[in-house]
Amino acid sequence: MTGGSLGLRLSGSFGSLQQQAQNGGLQPQNAYITRRSSKTSLNGSREKERFFSSTLRYLCRRKVGMLILTAFAVLGFMAGFFTVNKEDDFEGYGLPFDTRYITNVTPWLLPGKEVIHSNSKINKVLVCDYRTGWATLFNASAVGDSSTSATVLTNPCKGFAFPPPPPGDMRRIGPRPCPVCYIPVEQALARMPRFPSPSPILHHLTYFSEENPSKTEANGGSDFGGYPSLKQRNDSFNIKESMTVHCGFVKGCRAGYQTGFEIDMADLEVLEQFHEVIVASAIFGNYDVIQQPKNIGETARSKVPFFMFIDEETERYMKNSSLLGSNKQVGLWRIIVVHNVPYTDPRRNGKVPKLLLHRLFPNTRFSIWIDGKLQLVVDPYQILERFLWRHNATFAISRHYRRFDVFEEAEANKAGAKYDNASIDYQIEFYKKEGLTPYTTAKLPITSDVPEGCVIIREHIPITNLFSCLWFNEVDRFTSRDQLSFSTVRDKVVAQVNWSINMFLDCERRNFVIQGYHRDLLEQRAQMARTRPPPAIVRARTLPKKGPVRRGRDKRSGPRKRRRITPKNRENYFI
Repeated sequence: MTGGSLGLRLSGSFGSLQQQAQNGGLQPQNAYITRRSSKTSLNGSREKERFFSSTLRYLCRRKVGMLILTAFAVLGFMAGFFTVNKEDDFEGYGLPFDTRYITNVTPWLLPGKEVIHSNSKINKVLVCDYRTGWATLFNASAVGDSSTSATVLTNPCKGFAFPPPPPGDMRRIGPRPCPVCYIPVEQALARMPRFPSPSPILHHLTYFSEENPSKTEANGGSDFGGYPSLKQRNDSFNIKESMTVHCGFVKGCRAGYQTGFEIDMADLEVLEQFHEVIVASAIFGNYDVIQQPKNIGETARSKVPFFMFIDEETERYMKNSSLLGSNKQVGLWRIIVVHNVPYTDPRRNGKVPKLLLHRLFPNTRFSIWIDGKLQLVVDPYQILERFLWRHNATFAISRHYRRFDVFEEAEANKAGAKYDNASIDYQIEFYKKEGLTPYTTAKLPITSDVPEGCVIIREHIPITNLFSCLWFNEVDRFTSRDQLSFSTVRDKVVAQVNWSINMFLDCERRNFVIQGYHRDLLEQRAQMARTRPPPAIVRARTLPKKGPVRRGRDKRSGPRKRRRITPKNRENYFI
């Protein structure tokens, strides 16, 4: 892709035939056209009449007219059949976004089946089908059409070269941000794709819903995510045109309504509205300090909502600290309070909005997820253009700044007491049996097996939604350390479809988010600062004062000489 066309999606023709003729693109064969004589035209018409009459007599005599009509009827039926099936396709590449991408607020329920377990409870399994609606929520003026609005042909980042790393500094060790070239916000907004990206193979994705989920195998799972068997797990990696998988919220079809991760109805209606772009984050267990975004343009402030999911514990702290009022707004963040959280571990609760944003926001095109400890310092449109639209990518995540191998990441998690060591070992052994191997350069162009998962940039299409569901299922089945399961899910999906993930540098991530610290560490540092005794005052030792130094004739050095007694001073000397 050249610099002039970077990020542009041109549509329509490159000019009419008349314009091409004016520009010399078309050379007419004859300067003039001679008129045919009337006699010639008359002879031609008589020949046509004879031809049609003879053809008709031939068809009637050979009795083949009925066969031809039958063939036309069959062709018409087949054409109508394929047209109906094509309209049911999710993608509908020829239709604009508003006529095929908006989903109904209330999902459809497909017939399910009753499963009877050993505990004699009847578990009614349903399929949640978010059918494509014909709503007119889409605002065509909100999206820049590259064929009309993107008038700037030059690319500001064409000559950008990645600078060399800075010289070593022992006072500042560890990862650092690196320069990233962003185009202006207006150009980034104009280069937003008007149509959704194609989803390879998978076009229709639905989700399981169970009234009474129960554990049937020794493997993990939860009442929130369900208890899919190993067979169901393995089948979910078999990519097909239409699929039904577990994807959290298993107790209901409307995510956030009586599903164990419950949201107030007023907030739920806001989440289900149409959004071009959203930014989302979460703080559970009062684990982080809310960070306000910076350098956000006016367009993003008015059109891009910022949602912060919190639990009741965090809500109480924010209200007691006078941070949260009745308007549920803290700076740019719209606060969404989650009731009846499904897990006791706050970090595991945070995986729900992090990995399942497509279920909480069923009518959203693009989303940017950042962890609660991060501060966003670049406009969302610039981030999407830089890491998605410029690369024609649908999923982007940064790779770890130091580790590229899952086995090394597992050992680092055990050393840092991030999770129970036995659970980590069980997960790694399970993946080894499935074929997990240490990362080598043989996996190129895949550059890493370990992500720095605190930022996720994605377009909500069926294949990315499926990847997020399968990733969450692994987190729900095994440990909550999502870095350990990322490469397994990615490799299984990529092996079947022509799809990839943009794993950009960690220093590029640090360019648009500022890394913060968790609340417990900040409070620990503040406590140490308050209880630390003041440093002792070191006083200089006072030296004895010396008398003035005699100079010149008054200065005496060496042994004193006896005065010589003479007859003249004898009398004075002995007085």
